[in-house]
Amino acid sequence: MIVKLDDSIVKIEPSFKIGIIHYTKIVVTSSPQMLKGRLQLFQEQLFFELDDKAVTDFDGIKEWRALWKKFGADPNRYRPSMEAMYRRIAKQNYITPMHSAVDLNNFFSMQYEIPMGIYDVEKILGEITLTIGKEETKYSGLNGRDNKLHNILTLQDNLGPFGSPFVDSVRTAVSENTTNALQVVFLRPSISKEDGQQLINSMATMFTQIHGGDFDTTLIG
Repeated sequence: MIVKLDDSIVKIEPSFKIGIIHYTKIVVTSSPQMLKGRLQLFQEQLFFELDDKAVTDFDGIKEWRALWKKFGADPNRYRPSMEAMYRRIAKQNYITPMHSAVDLNNFFSMQYEIPMGIYDVEKILGEITLTIGKEETKYSGLNGRDNKLHNILTLQDNLGPFGSPFVDSVRTAVSENTTNALQVVFLRPSISKEDGQQLINSMATMFTQIHGGDFDTTLIG
């Protein structure tokens, strides 16, 4: 799949980069017990860590909040997705299992303190561009609301916006019928290209260990 970065992003943050993982022939199911256990254990450990540490003290969250402000969005009103999960866990409102693809995506996002999205390729039309949302940019999100994405990074195809590091859309959501998926890893700008490539390769390897299939990875930025 062709994924492009809008020039305006790199002008604002020259170190900006994303990882793209394209999976084919995967099988999405209810999460295996091993994944459910790891997800639960991670959240329980994080809950105790959040007793002594503020959500905004975590390096990845701190870096992404700063990036949010650079693009003109308010991180106190529209939070990066992993920060929203951390805040839920601080209230002991743990993320419940959904299915293997989303659960593993959430696990990676929380573990590495970065926003991530996973999308059904069959529901995407044409080339994908990551751009900065305009005043009219919006979609129906997985949070059950119509989400405005003004000044928020937004993935768009020929049909319009469908994903962001804030919340993803209903239109391109992965389900247990998905066999062809695109995972977008919103890397920290501070990570080197070499380490970023290593990270997405590691994620893709673990993903296919659970889901089967094949993958291709690309680092853009």
